Amino acid sequence: MAQLWGGRFTKETDQFVYDFNASISFDKRLLPQDIRGSIAHVTMLASAGILTDAEKDEIIKGLNGILADVQIGSLAIDETCEDVHSFVESNLIDRIGDVGKKLHTGRSRNDQVALDMRLYVRDELHRLQEILLTYMKTLHGLMKEHLHTYMPGFTHLQKAQPLTFAHHLGAYMEMAKRDYGRLTDILKRMNVCPLGAGALAGTTYPLDRELTASLMEFDGPTLNSMDSVSDRDYVIEALSAASTLMMHLSRFSEEIIIWNSDEYKFIELDDAFSTGSSIMPQKKNPDIAELVRGKTGRVYAALTSILVTMKGIPLAYNKDMQEDKELTFDALDTVSSCLTLFTEMIATMRVNKDRMKQSATGGFTNATDAADYLVNHGVPFRDAHGIIGRLVLTCIERGISLDELPLSDYKEISPVFEEDIYEAISLSTCVEKRNTIGAPGPAAMQKVLDANEAYLTSIAN
Repeated sequence: MAQLWGGRFTKETDQFVYDFNASISFDKRLLPQDIRGSIAHVTMLASAGILTDAEKDEIIKGLNGILADVQIGSLAIDETCEDVHSFVESNLIDRIGDVGKKLHTGRSRNDQVALDMRLYVRDELHRLQEILLTYMKTLHGLMKEHLHTYMPGFTHLQKAQPLTFAHHLGAYMEMAKRDYGRLTDILKRMNVCPLGAGALAGTTYPLDRELTASLMEFDGPTLNSMDSVSDRDYVIEALSAASTLMMHLSRFSEEIIIWNSDEYKFIELDDAFSTGSSIMPQKKNPDIAELVRGKTGRVYAALTSILVTMKGIPLAYNKDMQEDKELTFDALDTVSSCLTLFTEMIATMRVNKDRMKQSATGGFTNATDAADYLVNHGVPFRDAHGIIGRLVLTCIERGISLDELPLSDYKEISPVFEEDIYEAISLSTCVEKRNTIGAPGPAAMQKVLDANEAYLTSIAN
């Protein structure tokens, strides 16, 4: 059992206790970050005169060799080691001898693992931003394509007012922009380096923490050694942002599932993103959307778990905090895979424009515009609301739409109505006259598309 401690103990750790305590089975994922942090650390130690340049070079060569060998498969990670840190150090000593024993000078596993986890989360959030950018570009492309694709808008899952598919997709675009912004905020706030904090109280070695931070592209060192080793706020924030992102994908998935149903037929998912039934040959199921919806709970669970883990921990480091890794790895993997697959799914779906337009003409989605017609002719809105409600009731009784109701019936309820009512409540008028910023009219939507184009260009550079 390779471990970095033991001098104070008089007997071996019970094997079951050792296995329960060990983290190598999952923290081996942190190997690249651990190697990177160790290289920065020994570089700083040499700069401070604590190691010679020759010792530094020998250690760095050994560390790079370990990483390369693991990556090409010639070195297997030994899971009898307690954690990834002990695996690296024991392998380094085997390769270069006693010089390898100087690797741990001036640091503790507490600040070491705090660094590794911070580097890992930072790497993963940058990767997630790249995937999110692809998703937003896909949404933007669909919005441009469907600027004039009419569809019903809903509240309470009831048809409300007509709009365009571009406008509907634009709502998810706004959510995605906020998701991207949250990740940017987290990355800025978490970009400080805990290495050099020691176990909890720093060290007597003359460490240059500013140099260590700069070598790993941090904005600077953390300013309190106790907080440095016990802070997992960035994990909580990352999982919170991930949960919000998954909530947005889950809402979108729910709509995809509804739109893909035989009752709606607004869209058809590509065969590559659907599955069949083992007994019903006609079935084409939206499994990817359903799985995204289901996996949202998995990410929520990770956030809840780390919050519960951290809520009762006194300063500074406690072993409970080892629980941050598995759930963070799983949650960020889940978000990345869900967002990647979801993006490909919507990029390949077929939009049934005629079906959407047909649906938009039913359900009295133009009732508000009929009321606005009266208001524009001097009728108080509350009176207009009541008049149109009576007309809708008449149409329901006859099984017709407002477009099909004879002018004589309109005039019977209010003499204000004239022949131009039919143009006022046409589908094109209902949508295209709504041109205040944020509305679905084409002029308003074009401004949004231009703004989105500029936004995507700015974050891509």
